[in-house]
Formats: sequence, C-alpha cells, structure tokens
Amino acid sequence: MTRPPWRERIERAEELATTHEFAADVLRLYVRIADFQQELYGHIQASCTKLSTVAAAAELSDVLKSYPAFLRVLAEHAPQTLRRFAAAQLEHDSIAHSDLLNTFWIEGAGLNDLEEFCARAFLQPYAEFVRSNSESSWQAYNQGPCPFCGRKPAFGVLRQQGDGGSRSLVCSFCMAEWQFRRVLCAGCGEEDHKKLPVFTADGLAHVRVECCDTCSSYLKTVDLTKNGLAVPVVDEIAAIPLDLWAQGRGYRKLQVNLMQA
Repeated sequence: MTRPPWRERIERAEELATTHEFAADVLRLYVRIADFQQELYGHIQASCTKLSTVAAAAELSDVLKSYPAFLRVLAEHAPQTLRRFAAAQLEHDSIAHSDLLNTFWIEGAGLNDLEEFCARAFLQPYAEFVRSNSESSWQAYNQGPCPFCGRKPAFGVLRQQGDGGSRSLVCSFCMAEWQFRRVLCAGCGEEDHKKLPVFTADGLAHVRVECCDTCSSYLKTVDLTKNGLAVPVVDEIAAIPLDLWAQGRGYRKLQVNLMQA
C-alpha cells in the first residue's frame, strides 16, 4: 500500500504558519484537519485490503462512524461560523450525516459552502485511499477534470523535466495528479498564450497565478523548480495573497482548495 503523505503536509503547514503570518490561522486549522485525516486514513488502511470505485459508496457506511469525531475537531478549533455549524451538525443523527456525505461523494454538488467544506475535508482521506489503491492509469490523459473522480483540479505543479518544466494538475478531492499542457486553460481549453497571463509576487515566487482572459478563471501552480522543499497542497493553501490579487482583478478560482479558499 502507498505510504500516506500527511506527515509531510503537516510539517510543512507548521513551518509556513511561522513564516506566513497572513496564512497562520488557516494553516493551523489545516494542521488540525490533516492530523484527523492522517488518523482516518490509517484506520481505513488497516481495515481494508483493497477498494474499487464500484464498492466505494457502499464502504462509506463504515467510514461514517468517524464523522462525529471530525465535527468535534471543527467545533473546538474552527473559526466561529464553522464552529457553530459543526456543533449544530453534531445534533443530527447518523442518517442526516450519511445523506450529506453520500450527496457529496456521488454528486459533488448541491451543498452549501459549510456542508461542502465538512464533506470534502472528511472524505478526502477515503477518496485518496480508493484512488491510490485502484488499478486506474491515465498516462495519456490530458483533460481538465480529474481522470479518476471527475472533480476539478485544485492546483497545478511544475517539476523539472529536461531543460524545462513539466506541468501537472492535482485533483481537488482524490488528489490524483495527471500531466497537462503548460499553455492551456484547465477551465475552458483556451490555448492562446496571449490570453493566458501568468503572475507571481515577491515572497511567493514559487507559486504562480495562471489566469485565463477567455473564461476569467485562474489556477495557482506550485513551481518545484524554484522551491524543491514546497509541498504543493500546503503551499497553495498558504499563498492567500495571490488569491486576493487575482480575485481583485475579476478572476474566479477554477476550484476552491480544501480550506475553501
């Protein structure tokens, strides 16, 4: 089985929380969530030998038992609005919890922001486990939606390849990663480089804002050729000033990240 990646994510978030004051609160909450996710992943890994996407929905009934514990983490550590929502959710029965989680798992839509946050953050370790233990292969895939679960990408990654960089996209839910052309909008397919401006900022030079003037969307990409110590899922969350900059200029994020930013 694949070694779970949460320890690396947690350590990077703790590091950036001390150097990125503007993202410290978000990163500290992320650490609490990632701690829970790591524990849940270990539980799933210990109790399951192999899962398939066909069997996945049925297996949610066992994972569901951990949902109240996740809500208690939020009720204790989240900002006030989310804390109150989590506390209210704890008053609901297991049927209501099951309906919420199955709605997100199967449909991926129809929920408000707080419901979606809770469902995504709780189910993500399960989605990662199902995907990492599947036999799916997408080496020739070069589309915008995730080749495994169909969700939108949350961010991109640039890695060294020869004399240049190879771009890939990472799913906002199951964390699948697939190759994607560098000059191509993941939202609408625009390929005119003049309509695909890229921006960076001092202090966050290894995170790029890749915009599209055709569909007015943007995606952040973590450039590992500029900072090999970055952990993309964490560094993308931490680069909050870039989101504010892009949104202030009329671009909308292609897909919010785990922290709904």
